[in-house]
Amino acid sequence: MKSIEEKIQDLKRERGAIIIAHNYQPDEVQAIADFTGDSLELSRKGAELPHQVIVFCGVHFMAETAAILSPEKTILLPDQFAGCPMADMITADQLRAKKAEHPGAVVITYVNSSAAIKAESDLCCTSSNAMKIVASVPADKEIIFVPDTHLGHYVQEQLGRKMIIWDGYCPTHSRIRDVDILREKEDHPNAIVMAHPECPLNIRELADELLSTGQMCKVAKESPHKEFIVATEMGLLYRLRNENPDKKFYSVSDRAVCPNMKKIDLEKVLWSLEDMQYRVTVPEEIANKARRSIEAMLELS
Repeated sequence: MKSIEEKIQDLKRERGAIIIAHNYQPDEVQAIADFTGDSLELSRKGAELPHQVIVFCGVHFMAETAAILSPEKTILLPDQFAGCPMADMITADQLRAKKAEHPGAVVITYVNSSAAIKAESDLCCTSSNAMKIVASVPADKEIIFVPDTHLGHYVQEQLGRKMIIWDGYCPTHSRIRDVDILREKEDHPNAIVMAHPECPLNIRELADELLSTGQMCKVAKESPHKEFIVATEMGLLYRLRNENPDKKFYSVSDRAVCPNMKKIDLEKVLWSLEDMQYRVTVPEEIANKARRSIEAMLELS
């Protein structure tokens, strides 16, 4: 009898599909993926490759972004209920109302957002390029930054550029406590702390490096340090440890788990390929507007 992994590989070939997985996915899902990475990186990879079916192991807004960048392809999300609380903390109506309060303001939207929000935006940004994107806006222009308050305030602190910042946040990063980091630093005095800029201020202040997940992977490879305390969703540790077997990585807390990222498992990947479910599409009008904000970011970064 074939294993579930073998069945997935057979169906993948039959469907002409590729499996891509976010860095926060369960270990076994990352293990069967063709590519792992952060959300925009994966969407761009899916657009570049010839495969017509993309099984996106992540959350809904990520699959939407892939559908925006690859409208001719079939984008499958193995669990239709894998969402993002932060992305849901702002609606298109709320953003339009905020824009009406600040006519002429430039709207910069973190990619961790729905297609509808991207469509109402002038520019998108990632956690790694947010400062560059904000710095590109003329000084006489107001900026509305949505939806992540922690990333927005981090950029504001670094650039000294006042912005109108939405009060959304990532519940997983907000569960990380300063006492968690202090405990890990005491246990591992030679380790450096890598934290995601989605973390609250008290966590950012304790970090040696503030980095996106992709940047964490790069720094871990290139750094002379051998030990790292990782303040982000603990799924990233699987990739970090696989790519750096000679180094040690410590999660700050067992609470640093995104329940939505953990909704996908091997069975759901198999069922997704068997039944070609659940297809994620974006209405053409919204997709065209959202694509412009993404492309504007890519041109600047």
